Amino acid sequence: MERNIGHKIPKFTFSVSIFDEDHHVKITLSLGLCEPYAVMMLYATLMPNLPSASLQWCLFLDVDGTLIELTDSPLETFAEPALKTLLGQVSERLGGAVALVSGRSIDYLDALFDPLRLPAAGLHGVERRKSSGDMHGASFVDAQLNHARTAVNALLQEHPGTSVEDKGRTIAVHFRMAPQSEAALRQSLAAIAKPLGSNYHIQEGSMVLEIKPRGFTKASAIKAFMMEAPFAGRKPVFLGDDLTDQDGFRMVEDQGGMSIAVGNRVHGQYRLENAGAVHTWLQGIAALHDSHRA
Repeated sequence: MERNIGHKIPKFTFSVSIFDEDHHVKITLSLGLCEPYAVMMLYATLMPNLPSASLQWCLFLDVDGTLIELTDSPLETFAEPALKTLLGQVSERLGGAVALVSGRSIDYLDALFDPLRLPAAGLHGVERRKSSGDMHGASFVDAQLNHARTAVNALLQEHPGTSVEDKGRTIAVHFRMAPQSEAALRQSLAAIAKPLGSNYHIQEGSMVLEIKPRGFTKASAIKAFMMEAPFAGRKPVFLGDDLTDQDGFRMVEDQGGMSIAVGNRVHGQYRLENAGAVHTWLQGIAALHDSHRA
């Protein structure tokens, strides 16, 4: 069923189509220019309510911006003890079918959530730890990136407020504290990555540009998890907040699962406001009892 609603906002006219059967919201602008914040607020208003949680779900959780609010520096990220306890409780209720899917390395995730050890995909799917503990694509320092490392470190000297996060197999440049440098960084990083050939590319994120191996995504990591116990046969639910999560959204939707956008940066079938709202939602899953297996 489709309902067409015309919304008139001063200076901007919106035409909105709501597709009830798959919960997608399609927004068509009749003018060439609009206020992005107004568009996102309209989109959020029309989002459907989240369905009741089920013990038949499996969860895939982004970390920065989803489980934990974004910080000015990637080194400032901190997981509260209450969050670690909550994740452990949710994992127990879902039979271990909870995985972290992050741009961080698995080593970093383990340190962040210590002593919790969940199945995890790190570096946007470049490395993955199965529920059994077996590793795929274990961390190492990629020597092919040595020239890029030198060039990136020199580049950042020209742009105060930027920082590099060397993850061994990928190199991320953060510019949250220097947004004015984005255009110059894009151009320079493209030149730095070019000699690496087609096996590498630049992954865009929220105020970050990352040189990484091609062919690995959060979607490919989730797909691999879905072929293994305890995830196989469950309904996949993926929570994320960034451009790097969009392919994962499409993948779980194609599998009959649910995509949940956190904040306003990306579109999912459903939406939660921020990390605090995610924690509240997870508490509802932790409180499920055995009758919630539908």
